[in-house]
Amino acid sequence: MDRKVKYWVDLSDYDMETAKALLHSKRYLYVGFMCHQTIEKIFKAYFTKKQNDTAPFSHSLSYIAKKGGFYNDFTEAQKDFIDQIEPLNIEARYPSHKERLMKSLTREKCAELIDNSIKMLEWIKMKL
Repeated sequence: MDRKVKYWVDLSDYDMETAKALLHSKRYLYVGFMCHQTIEKIFKAYFTKKQNDTAPFSHSLSYIAKKGGFYNDFTEAQKDFIDQIEPLNIEARYPSHKERLMKSLTREKCAELIDNSIKMLEWIKMKL
């Protein structure tokens, strides 16, 4: 595996383990954030592999996937998942959103986010 691609894959794997640790410790607010980070980094790995170029300096999952030419490869369910976690990158960072977000991120919801992130992560890894 190309060194640059491996760099992104390793970071993505690390972030997924962090999301799991946060779920275990009941730090639900940041589970969604780390799931977003996991997917962002695996998308950057795939972008780097597919385009043989530096991934965009963006946190927008849909932008990275579209710019990388792989957004249309996703199923509708995968696109829905991207739409679901995309705002978690920003919302977890700002106090005005935290209270509302904390109410929506239950243990069950966070476990679902992790499960769907793992599925997306593995789907991209198969393409690498």
